[in-house]
Amino acid sequence: MLPCFVMLDLETTGGSAVHDRITEIAAVRVENGVEVARWSTLVNPGVSIPPFIQSLTGITDAMVEDAPTFAQVAPRLLELLDGAVFVAHNVRFDHGFVVNELARLEKPLKIKTLCTVRLSRKLYPQHKGHGLDAIMQRHGLHTLARHRAMGDVEVVLQWLQLAQAELGAEVLQREAKTLLQGSASLPPLLETPMEDIPDTPGVYLFYGEGSIPLYVGKSVNMRTRVLSHFQSASKVAREMRILQEIRRVEWRETAGELGALLLESRLVKELQPLHNRQLRKERQLSAWMLHAQADARPLVQLVRMDDVDATAMGQLYGTYRSKRQAMDALRLLADTHQLCPQALGLESGKGACFAHQIGRCKGVCAGHEPAALHRVRLEMAMAQHRLQAWPHPGRVGVREHHAASGRTDIHVFDRWCHVATVHDEVSLADVQQSRQQVLAFDLDTYRLLLKRLAPPLGRERAVFHLPGLSS
Repeated sequence: MLPCFVMLDLETTGGSAVHDRITEIAAVRVENGVEVARWSTLVNPGVSIPPFIQSLTGITDAMVEDAPTFAQVAPRLLELLDGAVFVAHNVRFDHGFVVNELARLEKPLKIKTLCTVRLSRKLYPQHKGHGLDAIMQRHGLHTLARHRAMGDVEVVLQWLQLAQAELGAEVLQREAKTLLQGSASLPPLLETPMEDIPDTPGVYLFYGEGSIPLYVGKSVNMRTRVLSHFQSASKVAREMRILQEIRRVEWRETAGELGALLLESRLVKELQPLHNRQLRKERQLSAWMLHAQADARPLVQLVRMDDVDATAMGQLYGTYRSKRQAMDALRLLADTHQLCPQALGLESGKGACFAHQIGRCKGVCAGHEPAALHRVRLEMAMAQHRLQAWPHPGRVGVREHHAASGRTDIHVFDRWCHVATVHDEVSLADVQQSRQQVLAFDLDTYRLLLKRLAPPLGRERAVFHLPGLSS
């Protein structure tokens, strides 16, 4: 297939190359079509293996208890990979784990990669499934060690031999070399060396000839993500346009995914990149506020988020980019739940509304339904759109640390708003003592924090209360 490659497979404690660890490695080195080395080992991950993973792979905590650590097996792995192409089924997964494990040892890995999933798509485009199970079923391949590293390596090697027999060695070599060149191909006018882009979390910015970015993106591994843009250019029109225009890449590192998400959202709104369609700056973001009095007319008032104090978040319903969007949403609620358009301010007039006359309103306007009951039904109809009140007594901090880079970020939030990001305890103390006069509500930040800050703090050790002033 290739002059020199290593077929590699890993078993791990989970799917995140940043947070999970390797439990088993298997590698077979092939030179000029001949196997020259074969190696496999269990690896002590230093953490417990989740029950689901144990049942899937058959690798238990007891099996890896006396196994060597990754640091102990790294020299042998690097020896096998030296001068070879890193080949794996879904290579980004295996390569990502190896890169992160080596980064923890301060040993960068620069190596070409080839994905046999992509190779299968090239060789057998008539088939839809290209996962290992699909390939085994399609070609009648068998193994007694599925989901064990060497068992999976042997299956892929069997498949390569079968593909060569079916399609010919020339076809296999040509498609493998095409993929290898494609994975290494870069935009013709790119001035930034790819090896300079760190494989850490952060935000990357694509620039053309002008000062406005073409695109802003985020990733837990910026180098890998940037390469994926270039690799998908042949299939995605937007990626092709970026590929043709890009001249340089800039980046800003963060300690983790949360910091990258926050920074991406802010930079997109500030810089307005040409090819970003989401996270754009919200203009006149508004929400419905429900009147406390059941007989008030109208029962709801459309308010701009900029004009609402952050403490009133729990009294708001929905977030809308325009008045028209808000009115359409309210009309749909009224129609679905037989609410009175007059009472909601959607229609003017007195007496029975038109909706009541055609049986689409239960008649609060005509005295046929108590106002209090109508208001309760309205509140229930709007409940799923209600914004959450800030669940903490004051400011909270979220700490992120990246072991490989040594970077620590502490993100400070108050009432769903991002107050600041600092990197040490001194700066954190300054933020605690400061009072920010205006906290700007941002819908993207609110949605992001709902998943991370709404549960009790005890569920997330990286989140902690901050004593001192609230804004």
